[in-house]
Amino acid sequence: MASSADSSPTRWGPKEQRSLYLRWFYLADDDGDGRLTGRDALKFFAMSNLSRDDLKQVWAIADSKRQGYLGFSEFMTAMQLVSLAQAGQEISQDTLSHAAYHPVESPMSANWFNSKSGKKIALKSVTSIIDGLKKSYIEKLRPLEKTYQYNDFVSPLLTSSDFDAKPMVMLLGQYSTGKTTFIKHLLKTSYPGAHIGPEPTTDRFVVITLLDHITFVDTPGVLSGEKQRTQRSYDFTGVTSWFASKCDLILLLFDPHKLDISDEFKRVIGSLRGHDDKIRIVLNKADQVDAQQLMRVYGALLWSLGKVLNTPEVMRVYIGSFNDKPIRETAAGPLGMELFEREQEDLLSDLNDIPKKACDRRINEFVKRARSAKVHAHIISHLKKEMPALMGKAKAQQKLLETLDEQFAKVQKEMHLPAGDFPSVDEYRETLSAYNFDRFERLRPKMVQGVDDMLAYDIPDLLKQFRNPYQ
Repeated sequence: MASSADSSPTRWGPKEQRSLYLRWFYLADDDGDGRLTGRDALKFFAMSNLSRDDLKQVWAIADSKRQGYLGFSEFMTAMQLVSLAQAGQEISQDTLSHAAYHPVESPMSANWFNSKSGKKIALKSVTSIIDGLKKSYIEKLRPLEKTYQYNDFVSPLLTSSDFDAKPMVMLLGQYSTGKTTFIKHLLKTSYPGAHIGPEPTTDRFVVITLLDHITFVDTPGVLSGEKQRTQRSYDFTGVTSWFASKCDLILLLFDPHKLDISDEFKRVIGSLRGHDDKIRIVLNKADQVDAQQLMRVYGALLWSLGKVLNTPEVMRVYIGSFNDKPIRETAAGPLGMELFEREQEDLLSDLNDIPKKACDRRINEFVKRARSAKVHAHIISHLKKEMPALMGKAKAQQKLLETLDEQFAKVQKEMHLPAGDFPSVDEYRETLSAYNFDRFERLRPKMVQGVDDMLAYDIPDLLKQFRNPYQ
């Protein structure tokens, strides 16, 4: 870094600092698209004279969401970290959080850009991991989905908003388990559509956006007992399944006095199939029982869940009383108080990590969808191939429906496909019954190969292109 006549660092107020960072951001962002990729950052931050290891840590903290680029907010974070590093301080999130309460020194002296190396750099057009996924979807995956009607069988076609949406958390549970109160506790305020009572009070799905970071979905209470006979005016299980595919985290709420899993709740949990990694369990209102009863309640809850959650792993259960009222110490005891505090800290930590993991989850969900669409294409084309050319089509179609599990096994064996990528036989059969197999498309090898190439080459190359540039 070039040195000025007066080497003492200049201090800037928040407004001046932001204005200065904005000018530097415009300077680095030559094409004006509001993003600095790793390639741009390599050139720009090299003028700070920090070591590669320091800049690696700067990038890791600034791009905590692993988007593969820095927006202006992330750029400001990076510049503040550079300033701290030049002042001899540790590069860490804690140091940054502490410095945020004080005027931060200007990261570079005013003549940082006065040397030849500080001239504007001609930058190529930039993109991101999400943009790369959009491109792959439009060019390779969506044509396959449309050809084999994937949107009718499995999931609607994706739109741009599906890629750009904020991370989402859905709360599920029987009525009066504290779903709405839980959200109000986190927000520290009420919100439109929030109603609380001992009886079912939420009759619709309410979406609450928390600043620019995360979205909560408050769902209608799952019915139990005689209330299950109440007919909803919409497909509750279907809507829940749709939200589950979009969510980053699913919280199933229970309270000590409502551990039974009703028939409707079983159907709802069944609709979460394929999203087991997103599910967390919350045992709410735990201060309503003493420590001995809590042990029995915890065991009963795991036993009930074990019968409906088909997963070899034990689900993470958070225990506490997630509302604004003081914990009942007379029931919880000193050990219970400490337990509830630690559990709440763990749950909040899990929620805070969601935005950081959102990009990774988008990638995982995209890969999962691509594999599912590929399997679907093979199934549909196989059923088309098995249909006779002229006579007996109705009888042949009926036989194929009756032996659908065998047809799945044939496709899996012939195409060497993983069994876990196949859909539910019963649900698939129900949807297939409304279609004429003879009108299905035959297999298009080039189209399927395009999806294979996307999974094998395009996505790994995309991740490599937008990884931490200092690795």
